[in-house]
Amino acid sequence: MQNNRFPITDDHMHIDPENGIGIRAVREFSRSGGTHIFLVTKPSWSYGISPTSPNDFRVVYERTIETAEECCREGVVAFPVLGVHPAEISRLTERMSLSEAEALMIGALEVAAEYVSEGVAIGLKSGRPHYEVEAPVWDASNRVLYASLELAADCGCAVQLHAESGPCEDVVLMAGKAGISIERVVKHFATPDTPLHPSFIASHEDIVTAAREGRSFTMESDYMDERDRPGSVLGPRSVPRFTLRHLEAGNFTEEDVWRIHARVPEKVYGVQISL
Repeated sequence: MQNNRFPITDDHMHIDPENGIGIRAVREFSRSGGTHIFLVTKPSWSYGISPTSPNDFRVVYERTIETAEECCREGVVAFPVLGVHPAEISRLTERMSLSEAEALMIGALEVAAEYVSEGVAIGLKSGRPHYEVEAPVWDASNRVLYASLELAADCGCAVQLHAESGPCEDVVLMAGKAGISIERVVKHFATPDTPLHPSFIASHEDIVTAAREGRSFTMESDYMDERDRPGSVLGPRSVPRFTLRHLEAGNFTEEDVWRIHARVPEKVYGVQISL
């Protein structure tokens, strides 16, 4: 089913012209009916970078911004989301102390916030490890996460969180203390029990129920764009294909599509989404 009537937005996608198929993925997304992408920075190691200072992350950020501009030239609007993958802490502590790694990650988030303040990016990326770590690493990761919430509050932007599976209820108190609305704290790869804003993987079995309940959520592919991991996590066509299939099957109404792919992300991210 082709789409020429609705905005269809992928809330979390990675495009990597150097290590993946790059703009070809954007064309596949577009041909399948996709119109807008929230383009999220990949980890520094994806680019062969071993950061030692916050400014080293500028290479990652600049490449994400350049890729977003290339997407726009292809007719797909891409909104850059910049930040630090929480798993960076495990890599960094292989060659520096935990306190140094924490400071480096917070500094890199501060650099990302500069791009948001300048209007070049629209949101921040942070979180905490989704795998088991020792208590000091967990505590440091939570301090990094909290710093991202404070920076997002200062910038007036949303923050996407990569974290463990489950509700992450403790982040509600963290967000309140940091001064950011919980509606602007996005749980990437969400489960329905989260009190944060859920971004559901496009194949999630509860999407239809959430739509029927009128719940505020977004959809994502978490497409990684790496040549040695083709189609991971879902392919670039996934969000438009699932959306249009749900519409054709009567699981979504046209109003649902506009709400999920335009009005909700506009409110969460403070961007304009139109055809």
